[in-house]
Amino acid sequence: MKNMKNPLSTEIKFLKGVGENRAQSLRKLGIETIGDLLEHFPRDYINRFARQRIEDLIPEERNSFIGEVIAVEKKRVKNKFQLHVVISDGREYLFCIWFKFGKWLQDKFETGQKIWVSGIVTVFAGSFQMIHPEIEILDEDSSPEDYWHKRSVLPVYPLTGTLSINFMRKLVLKAFELYHMQIVETLPAPIIQKYQFESRLDSLRQIHFGEDQKEIWKARNRFIFEELFYYQLMLARSHHQHHHQFQGHVFQLKRTLTTRLKESLPFELTRAQKRVIREIVEDMTSARQMNRLLQGDVGSGKTIITLFAMLLAVENDYQAILMAPTEILAEQHFRNFSNLLLEQLNIKIVMLKGGNYRGKKDDKKRIAVGEADIIIGTHALLQKDVFFFNAGLIVIDEQHRFGVKQRAVLAETNQKPDLLYLSATPIPRSLALTLYGDLDISILDELPPGRKPVKTIWHDEHQKNSAYIEARRQVEQGGQVYIVCPLIEESEKISLRDAETVYLEVSTRIFPDFKCSLLHGRIPSQEKDEIMEKFKRGEIQVLVSTTVIEVGIDVPQASVMIIEHAERFGLSQLHQLRGRVGRGSAESYCFLISYSPISKEGRERLKTMVASGDGFKIAEKDLELRGPGEFFGTEQSGIPVFRHADLVRDQKILVQARKEAFEIIEKDHELCLPEHENLAVKYFAEYFEKEKLFDF
Repeated sequence: MKNMKNPLSTEIKFLKGVGENRAQSLRKLGIETIGDLLEHFPRDYINRFARQRIEDLIPEERNSFIGEVIAVEKKRVKNKFQLHVVISDGREYLFCIWFKFGKWLQDKFETGQKIWVSGIVTVFAGSFQMIHPEIEILDEDSSPEDYWHKRSVLPVYPLTGTLSINFMRKLVLKAFELYHMQIVETLPAPIIQKYQFESRLDSLRQIHFGEDQKEIWKARNRFIFEELFYYQLMLARSHHQHHHQFQGHVFQLKRTLTTRLKESLPFELTRAQKRVIREIVEDMTSARQMNRLLQGDVGSGKTIITLFAMLLAVENDYQAILMAPTEILAEQHFRNFSNLLLEQLNIKIVMLKGGNYRGKKDDKKRIAVGEADIIIGTHALLQKDVFFFNAGLIVIDEQHRFGVKQRAVLAETNQKPDLLYLSATPIPRSLALTLYGDLDISILDELPPGRKPVKTIWHDEHQKNSAYIEARRQVEQGGQVYIVCPLIEESEKISLRDAETVYLEVSTRIFPDFKCSLLHGRIPSQEKDEIMEKFKRGEIQVLVSTTVIEVGIDVPQASVMIIEHAERFGLSQLHQLRGRVGRGSAESYCFLISYSPISKEGRERLKTMVASGDGFKIAEKDLELRGPGEFFGTEQSGIPVFRHADLVRDQKILVQARKEAFEIIEKDHELCLPEHENLAVKYFAEYFEKEKLFDF
């Protein structure tokens, strides 16, 4: 691509009226260049002449409204001041209330003003009200010759610091007047024609200065498509490299170790397991480097498939490596594999953990000289002094808990091993296409035969005794119980049932004649392992815990899961916890105990849990409620932040963009054809270089 200076990459501070101080505020909004400013889209629009009535406002939803200020009052309520502003449409009243405010806000209002407000509408004492709404005084600081004064529709831009809405409107207008001739097209003509998009220039003009909401949204869709299209173009190129440029190992299905594993299983593989094994074998016996994600709900049988793939590598005289996110999970894999493999197949297994411990140096040497067939470990496998003798396959378990860079360290080793990523967290399709669009995806959508669905029951704090009565009955019949709490110990800042208090209560009052134990993250690792091992052997009947058991051990006799303050947990986490029970032949229960007050979103989560046991449906709902940024929690990294696209709202556009991007890369993976010249313009090259996503 030609390295030419794009006028839209001019720093924003050089635009007249900005300067260094305002540029700093604009940078907080992600606006560093003229191009960034032109793509700083309005978050709302004000229709100054639209007819609106207060009686048409919808409670519990965000509403925008234009009315007249008829009263402004500073009230003293319980020794604290509140600002009350009453707005009218001529018939009804809307009360706007601020609990925290400065004199500047109070002085902003005058009776008789025409004002726009936006916020969540609630009903109190029979009247509509908004708490801390967004506001704009219409026609403030404008003159009759002002461009925006004459408009019936005004854009409302995201702001920060001391930036005013009038300043932002004038700045966008000025930038558009000066630079609109430098706005170049960035989508291929066939795509523009196929989806009936307007040009990039006309779409930007419509978004900032349009007055028809339908046309504005049509223009926004063009930019949503464009953003997703370029991201998928990056994924498509990576996918092409793995399939056509990166040469992997060509394994042979020798049917020695793999067949012995299959014959040793005390159960028949499901159709889904057989299908996924065929997909993995096809990858591993080809010349390309496998780059596959294996998704499966809790208990769907990913471990056997993983072991099959690892044995395929070992029977070809290569090492197979499995990396887990925590020592608990790594040690569980090590125990399970050791019991199965050492006893029957005489395979050498080594486990590598973090920290210093006796034998670690010897284990590293065994790995380096090829005396270890299967290596299991945590992030310790990423240490610079760990050398693999002949890495043929790397499996990354619960891969969303690893950062992208950590995964890349293993993926880019010069031994070019095949790569298999595992996820026990069902991932919604839109998120999978975005985060893992460069991977081939296998899905285990079938549970092993004999697995009974877990009966899920939601109780409030007044009904929780029935949950503990059922738990007591199950223990008396030989079952075991998990009780999960959100906190380890009592907190002064937040009123929640903590694990230590619940443990004291259940061990002395509910299960005094049974063995109870407490498990949480502060317990030393060795003691934690001993507790979990005793629970697995049935020496402990009731385990009170925090979420450390979320990816814990497999205990077939555990038949009851009680989750205290279930309203505080995310849907995917609740589903993972529920998956800890129901692994044996007995009927199993998951009791969700909620405490008041409970939010609307909290109710939605618990209703979803009761209604469905399908992890993929639950994941879709979780994404809808929490958004992609919080879906995996704080441990996830690498989720792209899109400026315009919403992965929940824009799933249809995502699929369209992906299809077009992959077709183009299949035809022209270097983007050299004349019709693709505008796909690598400097504007996007800079954008993706800044985001460290794609090097054109």
